[in-house]
Amino acid sequence: MKILISNDDGYQAAGLVALYEALKDVAEVEVIAPEVNNSAKSNALTLNAPLYVHRAANGFRYVNGTPADCVHIALSGLLDYRPDLVVSGINNGANMGDDTIYSGTVGAAMEGYLFGIPAIAFSQVDKDWVELASAARKARELVISMQASKLITSAPWLLNVNIPNRPYADIGGAKLCRLGKRHAAEPVITQKSPRGETMYWIGAAGPAKDEAPGTDFHATQHGHMAITPLSVDLTDHQALTYWAQSMAHMGGA
Repeated sequence: MKILISNDDGYQAAGLVALYEALKDVAEVEVIAPEVNNSAKSNALTLNAPLYVHRAANGFRYVNGTPADCVHIALSGLLDYRPDLVVSGINNGANMGDDTIYSGTVGAAMEGYLFGIPAIAFSQVDKDWVELASAARKARELVISMQASKLITSAPWLLNVNIPNRPYADIGGAKLCRLGKRHAAEPVITQKSPRGETMYWIGAAGPAKDEAPGTDFHATQHGHMAITPLSVDLTDHQALTYWAQSMAHMGGA
C-alpha cells in the first residue's frame, strides 16, 4: 500500500510528524505538506502564482501553497505513482459540523477524493496536541483495519475523523456520525494598525448548536472517535421539487 500524507498546519507540525511515524511501517508513505500554516483554506487552489516544492532534512516535501495545492500537484505530476490512500492531519483542533466547509485538513483529503482515491482527514478535538500519541495510534489502527477489510480499493470515499484528546485507553470505540452544527462565529475583532488604519481579525468559531446524539459533537464529548462520511455534492436534493414548482410558477421552467 502507498499512502500520501498532507495537512494544513504545515510540514513541521507535530500532528503531521505523529501521523507519519504511526503509518511509516504500515505502507510506503510520502509526505507533501504546506510550507506554513494554512488553516481554514478549505479547497483553495493557487492559480495566480507559481508553486515550488522543497525537501526538508527529514525527507518531507513542502510546498508554498495550500493543502489542496499539495495534494493536487502530487497527484497530477509530482509523484510517478498513484497512491492507494490520501491521509490528512492530524489537525491541531476539531473539524466538526460546519468547520468541515472551511477546513484545510478536509480540503487536502477531499482533493485526493476528487482524484478518485480513498481519503481520510484526521483531527484532534482540542488544540495543543494533548495526547497526540494516542490519536496517532487510533489513526494507525483505523488504516490497518480498513486495509485488512479490503476497504482501500480503487473506489473512492472520503471520511472525516475527529479524535478526543484522551489517553488511548480512555478513547471509546468509533462512532459513525453525521455532522453537527455550530452557532454563528464570534464577532470580528478590530484593532488599530501603527498607521492608524482599522484591522479586522476573524472571530473564533461559535459553540455547538446541534450536538444531539448521532452527531460528531456528541460522540467526541462522550469520548468516542467520530467518523463521518462526506460528499462533495452540495445539491439540496430535498429542495429540488420545491424549486421546480417555484420556477414553474415564475415561468422559468
